[in-house]
Amino acid sequence: MIPTKPYAITFVCLGNICRSPLGEGIFKKLVKEAGREAEFHVESAGLGGWHAGEDPDSRSQIVARRHGVILDSTAQQFRARDLERFDLILALDEDIFDGLKRMAGNGPDRGKIHLLRETDPQARGDLEVPDPYYGDLNDFESAYQMIERSCRGWLERLPKR
Repeated sequence: MIPTKPYAITFVCLGNICRSPLGEGIFKKLVKEAGREAEFHVESAGLGGWHAGEDPDSRSQIVARRHGVILDSTAQQFRARDLERFDLILALDEDIFDGLKRMAGNGPDRGKIHLLRETDPQARGDLEVPDPYYGDLNDFESAYQMIERSCRGWLERLPKR
């Protein structure tokens, strides 16, 4: 049997220190629990590069630890060349989604870009994960819950490889 290439997935927010590292960490935990680790390569990035090289925000780390999620990524900037590297590019809000779509233009990678909350059963038409950066731990917890529900939805949507 020929080995199947893993799904390459990235979560993209503004600076890659709050929401997208949570997406990466949560999704990695879920695929591990599902016994599907070999099926996925998961990363995260930010549209802006000003936090490149930094660890995730301490509040994201606190909330993640409460849920048994490890955030071991380092912030990096998403670049146009990354479009072809991923099978699924999940934007955390409309501005990020629009920025990624502009980056893709009318090229073949445009269809890979989605809003993360497309699979959140509680979204009720609001497909954004609000940026908790200027908020408190409650805002980070709220973001965590939205991201986790959405990640569960994406994992269910993607067929086993």
